[in-house]
Amino acid sequence: MKHGILALLFTFLSIGLCAQEGFKLGIQGGLPLDDFNDEVSITVGLDVGYLYALGEIVDLGIMTGFVHGFAETFHTNTVLTELPDVQFLPLAGSVRIWPSNSFSFGVDAGQAFGINKGNEGGLYYRPIIAYLMGPKTEINLSYTGIQLDDKVWSTANLGVIYTFTSRRSR
Repeated sequence: MKHGILALLFTFLSIGLCAQEGFKLGIQGGLPLDDFNDEVSITVGLDVGYLYALGEIVDLGIMTGFVHGFAETFHTNTVLTELPDVQFLPLAGSVRIWPSNSFSFGVDAGQAFGINKGNEGGLYYRPIIAYLMGPKTEINLSYTGIQLDDKVWSTANLGVIYTFTSRRSR
């Protein structure tokens, strides 16, 4: 039931954002760090959001998406251990600061809901540094942190975001 409600919320949020100015869609790939380094081999993610320009320098908005960590499989001659994939649905407020026309930094912060079995999720934070490659495409480097009960999910990421509509050109 919980997963169905989250999927429905994600769908309505995505549909509502499609008609809005400043709609962003992106993909990311990352490598796990620290607590999940031995359990997850690589991560991929989808970013969906809307940012509203408050002026020439600051953008505010909301972001959501999907993060999937592919589990490691340990295999020796006598033991095969398969760990579960790790999945999150983050929902966060977002701020971006544009000190120049092509460079930005900011943070997404909120809650990441765990989707896979036994994953309750936790506090979500993602600092981002981005470079605008053209009027609508940016590449970014980010760190994702999710504070779980007994561990911290942390990844270093590289992503691409495309803006479907733009309030102003930078």
